[in-house]
Amino acid sequence: MSLPESEIPAAKQLLEAALLSSPEPVSIAQLRHLFEPELSSDAVRRLLEELQQEWQPRAVELVQVASGWRFQTRPAFQEQIARLNPEKPPRYSRAVLETLAIIAYRQPVTRGDIEEIRGVAVAASVLRTLESRGWVEVLGHREVPGRPALYGTTSTLLDDINLRSLQELPPLTLLTDDVTHSETA
Repeated sequence: MSLPESEIPAAKQLLEAALLSSPEPVSIAQLRHLFEPELSSDAVRRLLEELQQEWQPRAVELVQVASGWRFQTRPAFQEQIARLNPEKPPRYSRAVLETLAIIAYRQPVTRGDIEEIRGVAVAASVLRTLESRGWVEVLGHREVPGRPALYGTTSTLLDDINLRSLQELPPLTLLTDDVTHSETA
């Protein structure tokens, strides 16, 4: 169902209120439940896109991430806003970041696959760190002796790095070119 023209401003205000009050991204399916009768997914998406345009000149933006839509501070203001909450963001070891990258680009992968690519053993604490952060989860088990766990990334990771899907990750060749260039410079 779509809305009559006269009801669009109120519908956008309702979406705006729901998104601003939610601590997590909200999916279109969830947003449809705000309306009686429910709007179609396309109608909600159009309203969100219009709302996104209306917020364009502001310091906060409406973005779509893997698990839905959310309002967030524009990158230009994030450093100054971080001063309000002086907590240091967690720092991750090179092993954690390498393991995360391997899982993101090669998923589903086993711990053995990760070790083969990295050339070193993967400590259990590395995988526990990624799982506790909610960035990685066990997707299943490989049907080989020992049935090793298959790891993959979660929508939480995509939300945290502002991506809608894994296809938005930079091409791996671009990343390896950057690493090679910085090592030779």
